[in-house]
Amino acid sequence: MRDDAAVDDSEYLDPAPGTRTVSGARRVRLGDVTTSGRLRLDAVARYLQDIAADDVDDAGVEGAWVTRRVVLRIRELPRYGTPVAVDTFCTGAGPRWAERRTDVRVGDRVAVQARAIWVFLSPDGGPAPLPPGFYEHYAAAATRRVSGRLQLASPASDALARPWPLRATDFDVLDHVNNAVGLAAAEDELARRPARRRLTTAQIEYRAPIDPGDDPMLVTGWGDDALSCWLRVGDDVRVAVRVEW
Repeated sequence: MRDDAAVDDSEYLDPAPGTRTVSGARRVRLGDVTTSGRLRLDAVARYLQDIAADDVDDAGVEGAWVTRRVVLRIRELPRYGTPVAVDTFCTGAGPRWAERRTDVRVGDRVAVQARAIWVFLSPDGGPAPLPPGFYEHYAAAATRRVSGRLQLASPASDALARPWPLRATDFDVLDHVNNAVGLAAAEDELARRPARRRLTTAQIEYRAPIDPGDDPMLVTGWGDDALSCWLRVGDDVRVAVRVEW
């Protein structure tokens, strides 16, 4: 397995002057945590989805978005019952995608910082140019151009693999497996080798959707300080994840 791209802390940008920022509050609930009580990575993905949807809905930007790539910088993963604040703002754009940063805060501490590339979809489901309404609300940040290029490695030919059965609850309104499922797979692997780990970063990339009728395999590769895993359908890698500690 090849080395994967390192997380570049300099890419976690503060909001540009005049940038629209949206905030929300929530509490870490029972369905968000591991058996040890810490916030799961797939729950973080749902937090990011929810606040992003709140932002574009409030702005009145119509249309669907899908995630291309997410990078998490983890300082702490809040515990069950902890109140958290979630703040999000745009940090750049490309021809058919936009980048946003999202912070999950506990009090005045930033627990998790996320950078995510979201691709705008046309009515037929393909990538489409960003709509005019996007620039009406996010122009201050959209002057920075960002890349949608994927960075994570593919699995080695001899990497371990096991079936990853899909459930009806894995699919969202776009009839694709939801973004959180890739990180749920990583959490399942971490639970299979329990150890005292302080997670520091997580990266996930969505190369292609997983659709109803697909039979994905979960492919894994372990290192001393990282787990890489992939959801593969046939020979086609659909989702890639890397978690470091």
